[in-house]
Amino acid sequence: MTAPVSGTTTPTEAAAQWHLLQREGALSEADQQRFMDWLVASPVHLREYLAMARVAAELGEAVRALPADAEVDAFIAGRRSGDNVVPLGRGRIAAAQTRRAPRRRWLPRVAVAAALLLSVATGLHVATPSPRLYAAPHGSPRVFALDDGTVLHLNAESEASVAYGLFRRQVALTRSQASFVVAPGRRPFSVQAAGLEVRDIGTTFDVSLQRDQARFGVTEGRIQVIDEGGAGRLLADLHAGQAARIAHADRRVSITREDADVLTAWWQGRIVFRDEPLRDVADRFNRMNRTRLHVDDSVAGALRLTGNLKANDLASLRAFLDEHPTLTTTTSNGEIRVRARHAPVSGTY
Repeated sequence: MTAPVSGTTTPTEAAAQWHLLQREGALSEADQQRFMDWLVASPVHLREYLAMARVAAELGEAVRALPADAEVDAFIAGRRSGDNVVPLGRGRIAAAQTRRAPRRRWLPRVAVAAALLLSVATGLHVATPSPRLYAAPHGSPRVFALDDGTVLHLNAESEASVAYGLFRRQVALTRSQASFVVAPGRRPFSVQAAGLEVRDIGTTFDVSLQRDQARFGVTEGRIQVIDEGGAGRLLADLHAGQAARIAHADRRVSITREDADVLTAWWQGRIVFRDEPLRDVADRFNRMNRTRLHVDDSVAGALRLTGNLKANDLASLRAFLDEHPTLTTTTSNGEIRVRARHAPVSGTY
């Protein structure tokens, strides 16, 4: 077997071929370097190769359980003749062993394993569906029931893709905010967001992508947050009632206590903010309303606020902002503009 040619095979097929070549010790020094280049070229390649190694290990156990070469020959003969079942008896196996000279037993077994592994690789490629995209439009959060029974809550202006394979359940949150009520199952459930990976350990949790940070909160169970770009470094191990804020720039972690009703308030159409910058609060209101809140300077944008308001109640929002001694608001052309009282206007934040 020759080394896979880039672009001519799927990642799953290439993983199967590389794995067989590694098992056979058939790689030259140049091919070994090609394999390493392929392996690190994409996280998909590494995941597919590890999945293939797991399949190969399971097949190896099955092949080692075969009692003798005669059974392997009968299996191969049955496959060639098109039969689905090959009857094998201990007497036939013993007679066949007596008639034949001893030979290297592992060769036919490797052949069977190779054939089965390639068949499984093709089956994996066919059986693994393409990621499915879920989205919620402006002003309208959505709730979806996923194929495994997991419930996905998507906030307004949010997007997530879901891919379920034979060995994993994987979600990529590409925009805004989502909560997951994870159905139990043997396949691990994980969420990728902003270069971070959430590993679920039987739980209900929330992920929110903000301007400068990502927030992860747990209402039930436990999650682990891993830095995908930091050699798999564990950043946070969170239990129910905890939340972690992880900065995009330097991965700085801040862990706080968080009530479950705060983390899921947006499910009921409320916006709860605790010591959050006004610019992030404005983003959350703007997802839900046609009248937009513009923050006109960096001083006002960085001001940290705490409140609990209905997402569509802009009158209460403006009254809340007007009560703050350092802010001033104006309304024009269907917009609410807010700025610090003594700060120069320097653009919208």
